Amino acid sequence: MSLLDIVNEKAITTNLQALEKESVIEELIDLLVNAGKVKDRTQAIQDVIEREKKGSTGLEKGIAVPHAKTSAVDTLSMAIGISKDGVDFNAVDGEYSYIFFMLLAPPGSSGPHVAALAEIARLVQPPLIREKLKNASSTQEVINIIAQYENGG
Repeated sequence: MSLLDIVNEKAITTNLQALEKESVIEELIDLLVNAGKVKDRTQAIQDVIEREKKGSTGLEKGIAVPHAKTSAVDTLSMAIGISKDGVDFNAVDGEYSYIFFMLLAPPGSSGPHVAALAEIARLVQPPLIREKLKNASSTQEVINIIAQYENGG
């Protein structure tokens, strides 16, 4: 699976303004709304927040992957947000999160959802990729970093 197949450039920002967890979720969902991927903003927010209550999707090393299955989308959709200051996302390592990948999947679509989560985990494994994403200053730069990784280097 290519992450570039599920992200819309309108759903990427390198300048997340949110300073707290719920605001990050709302801002990322708004990117997906503006990209025409979310048909019910309120439902999408509610479903992601409910998922967060089951356990934080703040991983480690500055990465968070808020996600949910929701009837607010028809297809697997992804938003990417970069926060220059970082946000306390209740990450497992206790550190702030800077790079956010939001995944929304329609109910009953476990396969693609899980494949995308695995691909994100592979993408952010190398420290250099994390550093490049954290310092990206444009949507195109984020796309180029992902494309370079997916093309082997």
